[in-house]
Amino acid sequence: MARITKAHHTGFTVRSLDRSIAFYRDVLGFELAFQWNPRAPYIGELVGYPEVDLHSAILRLPGTDVCLELLEYRNVEQIPVDMHNGNVGNGHIAFNVDDLMSFYEKLTAMGVKSVSPPVTPTIGPNKGGKAVYLIDPDGFRVELIESAQVFGSYKPE
Repeated sequence: MARITKAHHTGFTVRSLDRSIAFYRDVLGFELAFQWNPRAPYIGELVGYPEVDLHSAILRLPGTDVCLELLEYRNVEQIPVDMHNGNVGNGHIAFNVDDLMSFYEKLTAMGVKSVSPPVTPTIGPNKGGKAVYLIDPDGFRVELIESAQVFGSYKPE
């Protein structure tokens, strides 16, 4: 039977590719794997915009296969969306960190905004750790988690 075998990437549509590359590379520490402007008829068909001028960058979390694709769509109508957490259709990405408080202090000193200061979860898989939702330049939420537990191995009581 056909099945999903592993994660490939997460993609975000961004307003400015350069600005978002700077955030994920220079602020959060991703590596720029490659940047390109793919030109082939299948691209427009795949994304549903036949005349799109798509600019893209692939960033990789160092030492992993975790990739983030940033996409700047040009030549298409764009409608701003409300990026607040509770709005249907919005998502977030999450990453483990080894020292959330010092990383958070470094990021806020660089001007990175967050939904709240770091919190200490009192229940669930991150109980006793720390967590914070950062806000990227386009409003996407980037959750940072410091926890001794492995997320997928948690068993609710």
